[in-house]
Amino acid sequence: MDHSSDGSSAGNSSASTRPYLIRALHEWCSDNGFTPYIAVHVDHSVQVPQEYVSNNEIVLNIGFDATSGLELGNEHIQFKARFGGVAREIFVPVDHVVAIYARENGQGMAFPAPAVAAADAPPVAGTAAPAKPGSTPLRGLRLAGAGVAGEAPEQAASADEPPSDPEGGPAAPGAGRPALKRIK
Repeated sequence: MDHSSDGSSAGNSSASTRPYLIRALHEWCSDNGFTPYIAVHVDHSVQVPQEYVSNNEIVLNIGFDATSGLELGNEHIQFKARFGGVAREIFVPVDHVVAIYARENGQGMAFPAPAVAAADAPPVAGTAAPAKPGSTPLRGLRLAGAGVAGEAPEQAASADEPPSDPEGGPAAPGAGRPALKRIK
């Protein structure tokens, strides 16, 4: 078994909990009829359509209806999806997933940005500074803003819910990762 660290537990030899939590929340979304979205910090190690990246982030629909060959592994998430009618290969290192949540109600979990993002990633023009390495994951959060029920579904890059193209389309201009609101 391959063990990885999400960057938040330096010196710890046990496997990261991040891929397990992602799989659990994906299953919870699927079992309850919700659409699982992930917010991803994008750098050179992430393979996504760059035209849909905003501020070094992209939001992806990882529901079974929007993906083909979805693999939620311990090291990476990989699948095929259609964007603007074109099939694309998607590859996301698990430590680059900064949130997973249900589109319909915003419930989910946020994670710290990858430590490598602050130190090694080349900046993308017009982007904000990445989160500080070593920051602690946020717990008990409800994601508010993009992706919350009642808002436009085009807030996320998706293979099944674009604004005008039935096979995929870009995120709305200015749409980014949803704001986080603590719940009890």
